[in-house]
Amino acid sequence: MMIYPTMELQNRRCVTLDKGRLEEPLIWHVDPLETAHSFAAAGAEWMHLTDFDGVAGGGGNNDLLEAIIRAAGIPVQLGGGFRSRDSVERWIDKGAGRIVIGTLAAQEPDLVKEMAKYHPDQIVLAVDVWRGQVMVEGWRQPSAFTPEDFIQAFDGVPLAGIIVTDIASEMGDVEAQIGMIAGLARLSRTPVVASGVVRTVDDISRLKYIPNIAGALVGRALFNKTVDLAEALETARPGVEPVAEFR
Repeated sequence: MMIYPTMELQNRRCVTLDKGRLEEPLIWHVDPLETAHSFAAAGAEWMHLTDFDGVAGGGGNNDLLEAIIRAAGIPVQLGGGFRSRDSVERWIDKGAGRIVIGTLAAQEPDLVKEMAKYHPDQIVLAVDVWRGQVMVEGWRQPSAFTPEDFIQAFDGVPLAGIIVTDIASEMGDVEAQIGMIAGLARLSRTPVVASGVVRTVDDISRLKYIPNIAGALVGRALFNKTVDLAEALETARPGVEPVAEFR
């Protein structure tokens, strides 16, 4: 299972949000570039980067995003406010390894399917769930999709993955959250990445054995220091199966 150490930016600062409330960020007083370097130094193979200014329609973090992409030392999976083909392709050209798309996929699914075919293994579908509906516009508006229908609409499309977030129980009932994500993973032929469910390495141990969950985003727990990244990466690695000796 892949662990994606996660950094979220707002006004050039590392933050985390509670249920997507852009107006109430929890600010972490760390240097974004140094933090990205630390992810690579710990052995991460990818990192996930969300631009909350981009979600709100702004571009104030753009030069910092470019700097992180250039200097991180590992591929960057980038999310935050991709509302057009031009914006997606511009950031792929700037070196982003993958682009995470939610709102545009709900509004123009055929366009996103076409982009996924043109950029195989570089487009990731974001499925942000609130009370049985997929949310868009930075979690502020419900779409016309249930998560099951949304995943089915992209069945067979060469996506790099599907990130599932249970907004309703974020930072709340972990069992319900993991249960919902596991249920959606069973419906998907595309590997699913769990978001918002890792508080300790024990959560990684549970996710590791759920079919079709191929990864987890880990952000707040790293900054809170309830998860050590090196330990998380080690926990996520496939276990060595015992082999019977032949006599």
